[in-house]
Amino acid sequence: MEHKTAILLCEDDPNLGLLLEKYLQAKGFDVQRAEDGRQGLKVWRTGRFDLLLLDIMMPVKDGFTMAREVRRTDNETPIIFLTAKNMRQDTIEGFESGADDYLTKPFSMEELLLRINAVLRRTRNEEPEEGRETTFTLGTFTFDARKQILQGPTGTRNLTTKETQLLQLLSEHANKVLERSMALQAVWGDDNYFNGRSMDVYIAKLRKYLAEDPGVAIVNVHGKGFRLVLQEG
Repeated sequence: MEHKTAILLCEDDPNLGLLLEKYLQAKGFDVQRAEDGRQGLKVWRTGRFDLLLLDIMMPVKDGFTMAREVRRTDNETPIIFLTAKNMRQDTIEGFESGADDYLTKPFSMEELLLRINAVLRRTRNEEPEEGRETTFTLGTFTFDARKQILQGPTGTRNLTTKETQLLQLLSEHANKVLERSMALQAVWGDDNYFNGRSMDVYIAKLRKYLAEDPGVAIVNVHGKGFRLVLQEG
């Protein structure tokens, strides 16, 4: 039997929630629906989901809070926020909470479906391209892109798919400029504003991980992109 993609939908508007649920089910998804963040967490803990669709402005527990609680133990399941807000600060907070995409209401069902399929394609693990390097020495770190592991002086860190993809690109361009638009297209599939803010959050995370070695740094190259600097010796 073919596995149906399982989606957890958390939306406090019962009419919109039911509409989204029926539409996604008609498109072949297995959908479970919750009407607030607390209920959503209970459903999430009792099932296995391929993607979470979270409204931000939910009662009892909002979408940001729910996403942060999910991310404490699950860095892999993609999250798309649904929101009536369009404030830049909210977008940044969403990506810092662990979101993979951000859809502002009102949106069309076709746009939602496109976003879901795009996020699933980006976040599902794929075999590395033939001939592409997957193991890198970054100062005192060893980075294994195939296993999604960064091993450093104080231990081993398991990386998320996006962290791995971005660090792999930086490593392949070590001491050279990685163009911002190239990284966005390769990892996010689009170089729009929202994906750019998401990438900035992930760059900050990678900088924090690499901070143990002062000889390794990710620097901004104004107007162009980023450079992974590896100091010799």
